[in-house]
Amino acid sequence: MTQVQFLNMSLGEQVQHIYKNGAFITDIRYYEYKVNLFLLNGNYFEVFINHKSVEITKISPLNYKSNRILFYLDQVKLPKPQL
Repeated sequence: MTQVQFLNMSLGEQVQHIYKNGAFITDIRYYEYKVNLFLLNGNYFEVFINHKSVEITKISPLNYKSNRILFYLDQVKLPKPQL
């Protein structure tokens, strides 16, 4: 499955697929979210879980330009993105 195919799935389908087929890497706390980092088919994805509602609100590809990357780099060594 390509990244585009994954992103075109509904959020519910994405949740099932990433938790079944992805590899959990680590998690961070980011504002009101717990963000789980997964590796799926060679791509990193962030799963945003709202603390208060205890629900997954979105799944998105890891943005290497985001300031959040610094939180991950304290815990794991991430490869440079493939361009």
